[in-house]
Amino acid sequence: QVQLVESGGGLVQAGGSLRLSCVVSGHTFTHYAWFRQAPGKEREFVGSITKSVGSTSYADSAKGRFTISRDNGKNVLFLHMESLKSEDTAVYYCAAATSYRGSYSVIGNYDVWGQGTQVTVSS
Repeated sequence: QVQLVESGGGLVQAGGSLRLSCVVSGHTFTHYAWFRQAPGKEREFVGSITKSVGSTSYADSAKGRFTISRDNGKNVLFLHMESLKSEDTAVYYCAAATSYRGSYSVIGNYDVWGQGTQVTVSS
């Protein structure tokens, strides 16, 4: 069964931190990404990581605050978020791709998606 399952979301105070996890099963992927979607807005790219080398790429909004990592032995993807702002409130999704298609930030380039986990940053 090909499946991605996120966990770790919740309510956090502004300035706080949170770590999201994504368990990957059922297939071998080449790279992963985190996206987020705030109410009434389009889903946007947060960051990505290659499975083999661990090379990362981040959206400007995430640079310096968010860190993507992975544990290949456990098939787990992580998103560690620090210095959280109210603007970070969104449903966060992990995604996986079976091949590179020219960009790490394009939604359509990913093949399997998680169900999403809610992150709410209080003011």
